[in-house]
Amino acid sequence: MTYSSRTDTQTDWREFLENVYRGRNLYPFASGHEISMYPHEVWIVCRGVVQLNTIHSSGTEVILGVVGTSMPFGLPLTTLNPYQAIALSDVDLMRFSMAEVEHSPILSQGIFRHLIRRLQQTEAMLSVINHRRVEDRLKQLLLMLKNEVGQDTPHGVCLNIRLTHQHLANAISSTRVTVTRALGELQAEGWLSFDKNRYILIH
Repeated sequence: MTYSSRTDTQTDWREFLENVYRGRNLYPFASGHEISMYPHEVWIVCRGVVQLNTIHSSGTEVILGVVGTSMPFGLPLTTLNPYQAIALSDVDLMRFSMAEVEHSPILSQGIFRHLIRRLQQTEAMLSVINHRRVEDRLKQLLLMLKNEVGQDTPHGVCLNIRLTHQHLANAISSTRVTVTRALGELQAEGWLSFDKNRYILIH
């Protein structure tokens, strides 16, 4: 599926949710805030990007993926503990109980369709960390993020989310210093650059 058709699907699903559940509360979270999750409820992203992660016993944070517009997340969809959700941008979320999902065929079908995207992303993340060179891991991660959350601009595709070097290092099982060096190399090659807000632009 191309990026444009994926975006169209996201828009259609988001508009469906907003129309069918008009008057239902949207829950806003500011960038950087942790999002509370509950055992029998799922969140659906209406706007923005959420980062999912867990923490190893050593204290190391491991990024599990990013959840973009129209995608679901929540405790019923995982067996990991701890399991955290952090807003990578300002986000608006809609919350559903599992009982609501089970009793609404249209809602169930929409969530299932976007869970497939989550599965594809998870497999892509697993593939990324198996590259030997850090530069290759980083490049593949950024390409995956480009497909998930990238926004076309006249200067390239912008990853319009706050990604620290430590975020990227955690995602590819590397160190912040090594990722900083790899970003510099990719920038020198002209593969990426940074805009005035320090967002990554992929050329």
